Amino acid sequence: MKKVIVSILALSMAVAAFAQKWAPVGENIKSPWAAEVNPAAPLPEYPRPQMVRADWMNLNGLWNYAITEASAQTFKADGKILVPFAVESSLSGVGRKITKNDALWYERTFTLPRKWNGKNILLHFGAVDWQAEVFVNGVLVGEHKGGYDPFSFDITPFLKKSGKQTLKVKVMDATDNSLQPRGKQCFINRSIWYTPVSGIWQTVWLEPVSPTHIENYYVVSDIDNGTMTFDVAATTSEGDVVKVAVLEGGEGYSAEKPSVKVLAEAKVENGKAVVKIEDVKTWSPDSPYLYGVKVSVERNGQVLDSVDGYTAMRKISIVKDKTPNKYRRMALNNEPLFQFGPLDQGWWPDGLYTAPTEEALKFDIIKTKEMGFNMIRKHIKVEPARWYYHCDKLGMLVWQDMISGGKALNLFHAGVLPNVYGVLNPLVNLTKKDNAYKIFNRDRIEWRLQFEEELFEMIDSLYNYTSICCWVPFNEGWGQFDAKRIGDAIKEKDPSRFVDHASGWYDQKGCDFRSIHKYILPFIMPKYDGRPIVLSEFGGYSQKIKNHVWNWEKSFGYQMYANKVALTNAYKALHEKQIIPNIKKGLSATVYTQVSDVEFEVNGILSYDRELVKIDEKVLREINAKMTY
Repeated sequence: MKKVIVSILALSMAVAAFAQKWAPVGENIKSPWAAEVNPAAPLPEYPRPQMVRADWMNLNGLWNYAITEASAQTFKADGKILVPFAVESSLSGVGRKITKNDALWYERTFTLPRKWNGKNILLHFGAVDWQAEVFVNGVLVGEHKGGYDPFSFDITPFLKKSGKQTLKVKVMDATDNSLQPRGKQCFINRSIWYTPVSGIWQTVWLEPVSPTHIENYYVVSDIDNGTMTFDVAATTSEGDVVKVAVLEGGEGYSAEKPSVKVLAEAKVENGKAVVKIEDVKTWSPDSPYLYGVKVSVERNGQVLDSVDGYTAMRKISIVKDKTPNKYRRMALNNEPLFQFGPLDQGWWPDGLYTAPTEEALKFDIIKTKEMGFNMIRKHIKVEPARWYYHCDKLGMLVWQDMISGGKALNLFHAGVLPNVYGVLNPLVNLTKKDNAYKIFNRDRIEWRLQFEEELFEMIDSLYNYTSICCWVPFNEGWGQFDAKRIGDAIKEKDPSRFVDHASGWYDQKGCDFRSIHKYILPFIMPKYDGRPIVLSEFGGYSQKIKNHVWNWEKSFGYQMYANKVALTNAYKALHEKQIIPNIKKGLSATVYTQVSDVEFEVNGILSYDRELVKIDEKVLREINAKMTY
């Protein structure tokens, strides 16, 4: 008993020591989960639920940090930062911004378990915004550009034989002082532009693998023929056998604790395998059935490596409805489905891009589902893998935006002018010519190439998530260029999903929708051109509530309401007068702005701290029950 008491006391002292080195900073509101952040083990969950191995090491926690001149090659620590929260965030414990002339440095040590001896060690980063150089034991092991996609390095050649290993990361992030993809980040946050997010903002982790191992896999389901087609990449030698197995899954399936009942399996030949599924169970928001997946590589009957994951059987397509007009509608599993959901920007008052805890990460999805929505538009942000995992498990369709880049000037010349109802037709025509973009210096060729590279890396990294049903490469006029070409390229790469080639503005007649944004002015159905019509942003009805807003004086909304009753009545009237009647006239989907308030924007259904639901939930469910064909 004495030993147990001593152990508990030692653990308590260790946790207290961590707490003394870290505390949230700033005076802004925080979510309820901020108090639950454990600085000794923040976000401890396995970060890649579609490709799980038993052995791994989470490197989240307190690291040394410093901000230096960009040219610096060494640094002296300024203090501690809590990874994986961005340096500007409250939960980082730092709350500082960096400029285009700065470098943000991270440093920590780690010791590898003895049982990892003889393995290749992979160092993984969920996401680092924006340009990262990674050093192990003083040696540069690799670089990466792009703030939203995961990347990794095999650090085996750079490790010491034993003892502590030193990891350093140098980050550069110019935010809006560059044309890089950055979404709504702005060095001076205001109005619809938010606090920058620089540096590490998703989990950092280590993983031991055999020199012969599975690198990745992609799955496409075919419900009409009852098959799953796997593309598998693996590091193998001649004679090695790669196999895929589909396992029994269902409600409550967990990639971390997969089923062992094999339903079907196949050998991978030339990187591909087709698995036949009997008695197909499809995935939908009402019945999100998931199958388990195991991919393995064997040599002489011995398993050298295996990964566990999951997938589903579902089909995304466009079909004609049964009305006299034969409107083309979005369909799920060959049946027309009206998709409706909120815009979700995925920001947190305390963690910015990073949810404080796993429960916080799930909260918006669960709440959106409870309010009766069947879809979320993830707006100009990419989430950690576990967010999509929860959408898959809970049955929530996702429209996934690419992150916008370019200059703010684009917003006016390529966005506002073309939408001035024909008054400025000559200017409208000018902005529809590609040369106009060069006039406004919006997208020099190196940034176009960078945008496309990051776009397709995003698609690769999210390809297997069942919940994602639509890719959105461009939002309005922000950094938009060659939208039809890029939309067609996405469709060629991934014909299994919808593409909204230009959400809201500057329609180039591309696939798959006619996509409209409408705030303040009434929504009037446009002339049907053969493509499904989607109202991909509307609403924005607002209310600010004392002690639950980012900044009371500067709070912003398209139409402001004084209280919950007024806001609820306005939401109800908007849908009953402008939305529901138009469903029978060809409207195929809607995206209401938005899930929660974000900084100065107070147009959320939820307050920014997620403490309050600002619209009556019973009315939300009643309205949403009517959003159907």
